[in-house]
Amino acid sequence: MLKQRVDGQETPYWPAGPFKIRLPFIHYKIEWPDYFQGLLMCAVDLAAIPLMTELLGMPFEVALAVVILNGLFYLLHHLLGDPVIPGWITPAIPLLMAYCASFPEGPERIHALISFQLLLGIFAIGIGASGLAHRVVAAIPQAIKSGVIIGAGIAAVMTVFKVDGRFDTYPITISVAVGIAFYVIFSRHFARLKASNTLFNMIGKLGIFPIVVLAIVIAPTVGETSWPEIEWGFSSPDFATLWAEYTVFGLGMPPLEMFISCIPTVLAAYIVLFGDVLQSRAILKEADNERPDEVVEYSPDRAHMIFGARNSVMSIIGPDVAMCGPLWAAMHVVIVERFSQGKKAMYSIFGGAGSFRWGTNTGLLFMPIVTLVQPILGVALALTLLIQGYVSVRIGVMEARSQRDLGIAGIVAAVLATRGATWAFAVGVVLCLLVYGRDFFRGEKDTTFTKDQ
Repeated sequence: MLKQRVDGQETPYWPAGPFKIRLPFIHYKIEWPDYFQGLLMCAVDLAAIPLMTELLGMPFEVALAVVILNGLFYLLHHLLGDPVIPGWITPAIPLLMAYCASFPEGPERIHALISFQLLLGIFAIGIGASGLAHRVVAAIPQAIKSGVIIGAGIAAVMTVFKVDGRFDTYPITISVAVGIAFYVIFSRHFARLKASNTLFNMIGKLGIFPIVVLAIVIAPTVGETSWPEIEWGFSSPDFATLWAEYTVFGLGMPPLEMFISCIPTVLAAYIVLFGDVLQSRAILKEADNERPDEVVEYSPDRAHMIFGARNSVMSIIGPDVAMCGPLWAAMHVVIVERFSQGKKAMYSIFGGAGSFRWGTNTGLLFMPIVTLVQPILGVALALTLLIQGYVSVRIGVMEARSQRDLGIAGIVAAVLATRGATWAFAVGVVLCLLVYGRDFFRGEKDTTFTKDQ
């Protein structure tokens, strides 16, 4: 029987230390609109497959196995009390790919990925368990943080537009899809249309799903892909090959030097994902005034422990280039917006978040959905990277607090995008020492930005 919530309190749960266990049908009900949206939006999860086939040489079925495992771990967030839609660490994907690509393809490159993801996971668990997240990030000079986030955005855009990259493969489809996506997501004009028109409002709530559907039609129409060959039945992920050829079970643990060499890239990825943690909390707080009937408690430390555990376990059973992040920002906004509309729209935020992720996991099992989107997975990935690039550059610039910060950040960003995290941190440290001297950690504020005035 569903446990009823008392207005003004949290949704009932079973306490388990720092975690709050909530199960479907016991602590929350299934929100069917969010479930069916998730059923279709698994297309975005599948867009991770081209990353793994490109970087690691994985067969499609093996990469599908990684996506399914990652999808199962997405459920941990809402089940353990984290009221978000988790996703990839999207801005850090180009940084990780560049780092791994510096190793020869084969076991050495896979070991580089395993060591990175395992170290990132252990680091996040340690930060969450100790409650030191804010202190770790505060210890990094603002100019370097700004440069890392901007550089991650630039690297994402470069991945799409490099010679013989995804844009050269799907120029028309990407141009049309990205143009419409930026208009729908970021345009002030479309925001006004959403406020005054029910149809446009519904399109806006679906995130990038309508654009993915459009790409399925456009790409074969203009001859950039073949038409989907729909297959029926259930998907067939190849777990046996995954564990035999792409994990520690078949390759053994990476050598110690692999863990040492990935430390700068781990730190760069952590700076990026910490921004997602802050964004998760900010989006949830916006709904507080609209939904006083449900107290929603977001704990950054709990979030760290959950996505840290996800990365640690995935590094062992299914190393994932997309990594295990704390937030899928676009869909989190969509769910929270519907939650803000009241009890009749969504009884509990945990019902919405949980139902969506149950839906994406179901979709990954159905061959008609997998084969429908398979030809345009490269387009879906390019779309995700370009949107993330826009957001990362915008957020990164606002991390700076002075014109000197911006100058340092610009150089750090360029070095990060072209030479990797190790060089970027080294250059950033030297520049901050030269420019700020004994004010290395403090930097300066010159009221260039209204936020600092």
